[in-house]
Amino acid sequence: MNRSILIGGAIVTALVGVAIFAPFLSPYDPYTIDLTSELEGPSPSHPLGQDKLGRDILSQIIYGARVSLLVAITVVGCSLALGTFIGALAGYWGGIIDSLIMRAVDVLLAFPGILLAIALTGILGPSLRNLILALSLLGWVGYARLVRGQVMAERSKEYVLAARSLGAGPFRVIFSHILPNVMAPVTVEATFGMAGVILAESSLSFLGLGPQDVPTWGRLLNEGSHFLLFAPHVATFPGLAIMLTVLGFNFLGDGLRERLNVKRWA
Repeated sequence: MNRSILIGGAIVTALVGVAIFAPFLSPYDPYTIDLTSELEGPSPSHPLGQDKLGRDILSQIIYGARVSLLVAITVVGCSLALGTFIGALAGYWGGIIDSLIMRAVDVLLAFPGILLAIALTGILGPSLRNLILALSLLGWVGYARLVRGQVMAERSKEYVLAARSLGAGPFRVIFSHILPNVMAPVTVEATFGMAGVILAESSLSFLGLGPQDVPTWGRLLNEGSHFLLFAPHVATFPGLAIMLTVLGFNFLGDGLRERLNVKRWA
């Protein structure tokens, strides 16, 4: 099997396992405060040290994995569904429908995605629901462009013409015949999308625009940035968690791209 798939799959599987079994793997309650041990470094009782309120960093990272995975799965799922539907309509029908959809996509792509996400979450307010909503509203455009291009390449092929000649309607042709044949690059894009969403969620949480009532890697990184000179462990370990997770999804995406023989995507 492809080495990238093995490495990426192992990291992603470990992340999923940590998220699912967080209550059993966490050595402490991530919300327990111990002001007598604030900013203590790694020790046998607290392997990754404690933060400014004496909370166990390992426990917060473990519970933070739940937030990152929840956001990534929800945002990629919503973006993928919406982008696939819109892109398939644009690519199959073309004409004015395609022009209107792609102009909207071009407008959204003209701005840096993270700036739009900051603006949306700033307007909506810092919460997990608003963060997911903001990232989902912006994430569909890449999938729409990709699916549109794939559908346009497939719509004139013989199997599509045969389905039409047998009386299949447009939606049946799209969803039963074309989309199953264009999902390889979409799957690869979704894998890389998971890494992008986790990075975006961490960035927004770092800026204080993420959920405030649950531990997140970005918020831990933000808190630790104030103590880099005398308590570097507070920021180092959440940063490593983000790096390993993004690296895992990127490895998995690279492996799937080679395995599925996907040359390029939008």
